[in-house]
Amino acid sequence: MDENEVILGVDTHLDTHVGVLINTNGNLLGCLAVTTDTSGYLKLVTWANSFGMLKRAGVEGTGTYGAGLARVLRDHGIEVLEVNRPDRSKRRLQGKSDPTDAESAARSVLSGNATAIAKTQSGVAEAMRVVSVARRSAVRAKTQAINQLRALLVSAPQDIRERLWKTKPGDCAKGCARLRSRSATEFLNILTTSLCLLGKRWLALAEEVEKLDVILENLTRQHARRLREQFGVGPQTAAVLLSTAGDNPERLKSEAALAALCGVSPLPASSGKTVRHRLNRGGNRSANNALWTIAMVRMRGDPKTQSYVARRSAEGLSSKEIQRCLKRYIVRELYPLILADLADSARSC
Repeated sequence: MDENEVILGVDTHLDTHVGVLINTNGNLLGCLAVTTDTSGYLKLVTWANSFGMLKRAGVEGTGTYGAGLARVLRDHGIEVLEVNRPDRSKRRLQGKSDPTDAESAARSVLSGNATAIAKTQSGVAEAMRVVSVARRSAVRAKTQAINQLRALLVSAPQDIRERLWKTKPGDCAKGCARLRSRSATEFLNILTTSLCLLGKRWLALAEEVEKLDVILENLTRQHARRLREQFGVGPQTAAVLLSTAGDNPERLKSEAALAALCGVSPLPASSGKTVRHRLNRGGNRSANNALWTIAMVRMRGDPKTQSYVARRSAEGLSSKEIQRCLKRYIVRELYPLILADLADSARSC
């Protein structure tokens, strides 16, 4: 270990970042607060290098508030490690402040507890994540709009309900969108106006989801060819899995690391004479849901998976335990394909 090396820990926020510097002996060297812009990031790097050679930095929230700082640090050849916030028991004992959180981040790097390499967020995997985020919110808002529209129709006057209530959401939304407010009473005017707006909202969101689906289809067909060839893997699930791995998948040392990241690694839950594993409630829940979707599709349509489910059910495993095993096997199958697809995308970009 280089005696001149210094380690930076950063507690990130929306408007300011607080950095704390320690040396390899664990001695505190200084603390600096900077603004969350390029000049502030460069000021932090220059300040840290004035104490020695900055090679490693522990940063909280590299995917959110710390994303800009992480990019600048990487551009200067500094290894950026993702640091979790201190656990609550330590905070209760030591108190909470930005400098103490930043110091804790630096000491996590020094001790080797912080090993997660931050995502680069600069390639096709990040593009898929952005589209997936937009699609997820549009689908949620679309569902909310049709639920609200149907709730109004349930209590609407009988003639309006019979005329506009349709089984298919699209037909119901189109009928409401064509409404015109010409009623004599204020209540009916407001009701028809609200139904019309909700119908138009649903139609606009449906069009938005279709556009995002086309983008995901094109992205995954071009950059996730191997994944899309697997049974049960669609554009949404492929995009989520690639974005979870990130544009620098070398940070995932093995398929077990990806399983832990997706929350499908089995956790020991043995006690006394009982030896078993339980479901992992941690990890990226979107990726976990994508693996669950693939598993459900295979359980319904893949003969090999169906025979496996039958065999494990005969052994006494519950449905959730079988799904946990399936998700773990799916990660093992898809891990090399994810790496290969991301490697091809990196070469083509």
